[in-house]
Amino acid sequence: MSFIDMRSDTVTKPTQEMREAMYRAEVGDDVYRDDPTVNRLEELVAREMGKEAALFTASGTMANQVAVMTHTHRGDEIIIGEKCHIYTYEVGGIAYLAGVQTALVSEVDGVMEPDDVEGKIRGDNIHFPKTSLICMENTHNRAGGMVVPLDKMKGVYEVGQKHGIAVHLDGARIYNAAAYLNVEAKQIANCCDTVNVCLSKGLCAPMGSVLAGSKEFVERARKYRKMLGGGMRQVGVVAAAGIIAIEKMSKRLQEDHDNARLLAEGLNSIDGVAVDLDKVQTNLIMVDFSGAGITGDYLSSELKELGILVNGSPTPVVRFATHYYISKEDIKSVVDAVHKVIKNNK
Repeated sequence: MSFIDMRSDTVTKPTQEMREAMYRAEVGDDVYRDDPTVNRLEELVAREMGKEAALFTASGTMANQVAVMTHTHRGDEIIIGEKCHIYTYEVGGIAYLAGVQTALVSEVDGVMEPDDVEGKIRGDNIHFPKTSLICMENTHNRAGGMVVPLDKMKGVYEVGQKHGIAVHLDGARIYNAAAYLNVEAKQIANCCDTVNVCLSKGLCAPMGSVLAGSKEFVERARKYRKMLGGGMRQVGVVAAAGIIAIEKMSKRLQEDHDNARLLAEGLNSIDGVAVDLDKVQTNLIMVDFSGAGITGDYLSSELKELGILVNGSPTPVVRFATHYYISKEDIKSVVDAVHKVIKNNK
C-alpha cells in the first residue's frame, strides 16, 4: 500500500538526480579533508550563509551539539527558548555532552524578546555560572513552522554582541524561513555567529547538516565532531546529494508552503477542526481536533487505514507536514479522509 506521508518533512527520499550524483561522486577520506565533494558542499554552505567556513555533520542534532560544545565550557549557562529543538528534542545533550545548564526564555510563536534575553544574562558574581551562548531557532518547529522576524533576530544578536556572548542559530529549516521572508538565507544567518543548516528536512538529501561560522570556530568544532563519532570517511557519496539539496531543492520550498496553506484551509472548513490560518507560514500545520472530540492517536490510527500517515498524539493537536512528495492531489485526498474520519466518529 502506498501512503501519503505527512508525519514530517524528514521522510523525503533522494531524488533521481541525487541518486545519480551520489553514484558518480568523487570521494576521499574526510577526516584527512581529502573528500572533494564534502569540501565543495562545505564551501557552498559557507557562501550561502555568508560565513567563512562550514563543517559537514551527520545530523542536525550533531551540528547543534557540536556548536554548543565549541562555544562553551563545562559549567557555563546558555540562554535558550523554552520550546526550542536544542532544549526539547536533543536528549539532554547540552547537559550530558557540553555540561552546560540553561536559562530558559519564554517564547511567543517561537519568538524570544531581546529584552527577555538580556534579562537572563548573568552578572559577574562568584555564585553565578558564566553566560556564554544564546541560541535561537528559525523556523521554529514547536511553533508550527512559524518564522522568527528578522528584527527580533537582529535584536537578540545585538544583545549578544553588546555583552560579548556568541549567538547560535538552529536553522534546520532556514531555507523555509528565507522563502517566507523573501530574502536570501544569508540575511537570516547574518543575525548569528554560527548556524546549523539541515539537508534532510524537506530538501530530500538522505542525511546530514552543515554547521557554518568563522574559520577559527569551525577548526575547533571539527575536533568536537570527531569526539562525537562524526569523523566520517568517504562521505562524499551523501554530500553529493546535499549539494543538490542546497542548489536546487531549497529554491522550490514555496510550493510546499502553498500546499500547506491549501491543506490548512481545507481542514479548517471541516466542522470540529480548527487551524489558525495566521500561523500557517511555511510547511508545518498545527491542527486542533478538540471540537471533534478526538485525539491525535485516534486520528493517526484511522488515517493509516485510509493510506495517510501522521504522527499520533494523546492531545487533540496534530502536526501535518508538506514536502516535495506531497502534491495538490494528495492534499485533497487528506482533507477528504479527515472529513470521513470526523463524520464516522459522530
